Amino acid sequence: MTRVAVFGGSFNPPHVSHVLAAAYVLATQEVDQLLVVPAFDHPFGKSLAKFEHRFAMCQRAFADLRRVEVSDVERQLGAESKTLYTLEALAKQHPDWSLRLVVGGDILNESHKWFAWDRVVALAPPIVLGRAGHPAPGAPAPLLPEVASRELRASLAKGEDVGAFVARSVREYIAEHGLYRA
Repeated sequence: MTRVAVFGGSFNPPHVSHVLAAAYVLATQEVDQLLVVPAFDHPFGKSLAKFEHRFAMCQRAFADLRRVEVSDVERQLGAESKTLYTLEALAKQHPDWSLRLVVGGDILNESHKWFAWDRVVALAPPIVLGRAGHPAPGAPAPLLPEVASRELRASLAKGEDVGAFVARSVREYIAEHGLYRA
């Protein structure tokens, strides 16, 4: 079995903490590959940049990490993103994969909001990463810088420099496509 960590999210835009989380999981967990899965549509109705842009930005953000692949499985499913459906689709497409789900510790406080969380956990036992500013019982201590995509979008809208938090190739893509402007 190929051990695959599934790292989903809005990635709106992807930032250094996303990349560092992927590198950390690959370095510390018993996984062979990490699959980055941008949400097609946000399950809680948040406004997102178009999927194609977020997918392309993820390809750029994670390009330097070997054993990382960006997946468009949620575009293939074409509906509101539900982690369970994504995991079931991946399991069906790849019966030789053993899945794990990468989540931030903050999710432990919000698991009651997730669709069929118990089935998600059964299909892909979570790899929980501590998240600064979001303490949760059972979550490990935060290891990654506190970066919020919401704040990055606000900074980008004001024309502020986000170079310390967003990969150069992603910043270039954002500028080229006029994303996150006021």
